Amino acid sequence: MLIFYDMKENLFDLSGKVMVMTGACGILGTSIVKYFAAQGVKVVLLDLERAAETGEKIVSEIKAEGGEACFLPTDVLDKAVLETNHEEVVRRYGRIDILMNAAGGNMAAATVPPDKTIFDLDVDAVKKVTELNLFGTIIPTMVFARTMAEQKTGSIINFASESALRPLTRVAGYGVAKAAVANWTKYLCAELAMKFGEGIRVNAIAPGFLLTNQNRTLLTNPDGSLTQRSHTILAHTPIGRFLEPEELLGTLHWLASDASRAVTGTVAVVDGGFDAFSI
Repeated sequence: MLIFYDMKENLFDLSGKVMVMTGACGILGTSIVKYFAAQGVKVVLLDLERAAETGEKIVSEIKAEGGEACFLPTDVLDKAVLETNHEEVVRRYGRIDILMNAAGGNMAAATVPPDKTIFDLDVDAVKKVTELNLFGTIIPTMVFARTMAEQKTGSIINFASESALRPLTRVAGYGVAKAAVANWTKYLCAELAMKFGEGIRVNAIAPGFLLTNQNRTLLTNPDGSLTQRSHTILAHTPIGRFLEPEELLGTLHWLASDASRAVTGTVAVVDGGFDAFSI
């Protein structure tokens, strides 16, 4: 069957869409929600109660620019809380078009530092990191994708990581969890499309190395200079620098829009060439 498109149609137009984003108040989240709001998207920021002040500040800044946004405190591991969030989103906006699962994080105890070995790994910490990153993606999807199933349309974007593609030192638990997120993305794309229609898509983005609050102590010294780990990373990154949060926006916009309407089950890598480097 041939499908003909209007060549004048703007496949990247997101105006009027409703986006829900977990983990929305960090460095990456702030950049993302502000960008999407500027594209005419109604954005719902979900984050922990302790991020409320930051969340409300972001919302105020978006509204000052003429955008539409709201902040809702949540817990991505508590389905009951997420259900309440879901009810509020539907009450306010009537639909959900984009879900970004960006909540996650690492714990020092879930790593193997240079002076330790795998036999010192804290298994309980690994379980917590896996729960946050993997189940913190699965549970919100179970809640918010229900509306997408009813609509027969929607774009779910999960956040994987460079560590999901190849094993990296110092992120043992995090790498395992993000690899699971990538696998879940591929599984879910088929599960939703085959049962609820081709209009529901599931993809993931795998960012390369950015300086965020999560990894700053690994990548910079107290005086702000780069650590040896940073020098090693940059030596294996063809573009020769860390990424900026804004450099994820184009890929996220594409995955959220009709421009990628046949793209599902993919992990889009944005890493300055790190994964492709060889010698």
